[in-house]
Amino acid sequence: MRKNLIASVAFLLASSTAVLAQSATDGKVKIGILNDQSGVYADFGGKSSVEAAQMAVEDFGGKVLDVPVEIVNADHQNKADIASNIARQWYDTEQVDAIMELTTSSVALAVQAIGKEKKKIDIVTGAATTDLTGKACSPYGFHWAYDTHALAVGTGGALVKQGGDSWFFLTADYAFGYSLEQQTSDYVKSSGGTVVGAVRHPLSSQDFSSFLLQAQSSGAKVIGLANAGLDTSNAIKQAAEFGITQGGQHLAALLFTLAEVHGLGLEAAQGLTLTEGYYWNRDDESRAFAKKFFTRTGKMPNMVHTGTYSAVTQYLKAVQKAGTDETEAVAKQLHEMPVDDVFGRGGTVGANGRMIHDMYLLQVKKPSESKEPWDYFNVLATIPGKEAYIDPAKSGCNLVK
Repeated sequence: MRKNLIASVAFLLASSTAVLAQSATDGKVKIGILNDQSGVYADFGGKSSVEAAQMAVEDFGGKVLDVPVEIVNADHQNKADIASNIARQWYDTEQVDAIMELTTSSVALAVQAIGKEKKKIDIVTGAATTDLTGKACSPYGFHWAYDTHALAVGTGGALVKQGGDSWFFLTADYAFGYSLEQQTSDYVKSSGGTVVGAVRHPLSSQDFSSFLLQAQSSGAKVIGLANAGLDTSNAIKQAAEFGITQGGQHLAALLFTLAEVHGLGLEAAQGLTLTEGYYWNRDDESRAFAKKFFTRTGKMPNMVHTGTYSAVTQYLKAVQKAGTDETEAVAKQLHEMPVDDVFGRGGTVGANGRMIHDMYLLQVKKPSESKEPWDYFNVLATIPGKEAYIDPAKSGCNLVK
């Protein structure tokens, strides 16, 4: 009798342990989308990224490990201190398991450092600096949609091949701009080109006249716009007023997406070469996703929106496979699992957290070439992931576990 009782208790304890192992640690899975929702990058990611995250949760079934999945969001206003305060509050008091999107490189670097300290996962889809998977890498940090090296290889490489072998950079004055200028400069020089100068401008500038005049007087064949969002759009508009392209110089929009082309309009944007990790009109699968997204947001998705959908989906798959939302177990699965969805087809994740996937070299259509609303791009080339991204083994990431 006593032996049977002991055996029964042991069985119950073992069963309880198994149940706990296959569950969320606090009865829910909570994901935070932290990005710019009111400033220069609001169209680039913004509230539409929040919708993409919510779509991913709904498509997953709304639950993982039989517990609900919740999306929370906040506007970091492109300020690292505000983002850091939100991240600490989310992690410390609001039981947020992972933070994603993180537009603006200075913000992403700050939040990833907090995640590393607190052993929490972050997946960056909105920021670009390669430092996230280089010197600032984290065992819990992942970089998903694109980075400055991929943009340099795509847009920079295409223009050098077309004869644009002398460059002047107009650069956003923070981590992202520096990284994009450096990566593109290195690529131009390695291809036999030269960099004749650069000027830096504050984030969210309204007047680019003095910067553009310096670029124009440099005589460079290509003016590299190492900025993004409304900064790039405003620079392109004002460059037209100075007759820069009419004078023979080429503008290189090094980070420009579908959202910014839509805001600028085909008349002004036509002919621009750019690089994205996704284009909604690429094939039937991408079109089907985009139409669902459009129903919710009134716009077609760019690589940041679709990359966020992919990141949330892959995180939930990792939680499911790990049988828990415990950070170490989920991070292990994120590093090991292949990525195969509407965004990251055939993707793999390196030891440094870089998701390696194909990128697309695109050219903005002339208004006469566009066949329907949002039909903005000709796909010039597919850039294989191994060419687009730095080899993780050579990234400068030295993780000590």
